[in-house]
Amino acid sequence: MSEHVIEDLVADSVRLLDRYAAAEDPRPRDWFRALYRFQDGHDCSFTHFRVMDALLRRRHTYRFPLDRHPDHAERSGWFTSLDGFTALREHDEHDARDEDGPGFEGYGDWLEDGYADPPFLYCDAGSALWGRLVDAGELRGADAVPPGRVPLIEVVREIAVAAERDGDRELVGWWYGFGCEVLLGGPAGCPFGVEELAVMPAVRELRAVVERTGVLAFARESPYAVPAEFADAHELERWWWRP
Repeated sequence: MSEHVIEDLVADSVRLLDRYAAAEDPRPRDWFRALYRFQDGHDCSFTHFRVMDALLRRRHTYRFPLDRHPDHAERSGWFTSLDGFTALREHDEHDARDEDGPGFEGYGDWLEDGYADPPFLYCDAGSALWGRLVDAGELRGADAVPPGRVPLIEVVREIAVAAERDGDRELVGWWYGFGCEVLLGGPAGCPFGVEELAVMPAVRELRAVVERTGVLAFARESPYAVPAEFADAHELERWWWRP
């Protein structure tokens, strides 16, 4: 079952960042990539179309007529047969690969070869299809630059600052509720000590927003927050939840 809270949180955050970043600001492209990388770590559905206008505007996603696919000439019959959303996986061009279909094998790299929603072809910046379109000269200049990898904590700092200006205290609380292990961690957990976290600009600014908005108690009630008994027994979590 999809984690709708995560899906809603990411979509709301994309809308907020798109609204508050200047039109010429290139950073939302990288921020969105980090948010979807976070979402992909949970049991979530494909939700790009909720905020497709923002993804297109910020060059996270690109849209073309379907016949602009590099393989269209040699696979025109198959492309013409598409009548709904389809992930264009190279290893099986005849399988629609929707998440409820019998051929679906998980999310992993399922968008690497782009996706279609006739009459349009879509690809995300940094994907394999995006790279082929760059090589073919379909994408140039800033559109041909690979997206950067931004730490999630830096994106959450930007969300919190924008949400405070917007008066959206709950959005701040939801993000803070994931705790330091999620926002700064990796497969082996958070690699930083309290002294290091305390001087990180993104962490300091996020905690300052949490204090100003008074959402610590709300964040503590999040279903994604670590149990209180765990937090009390671990120095990092104890510091994270200290008023």
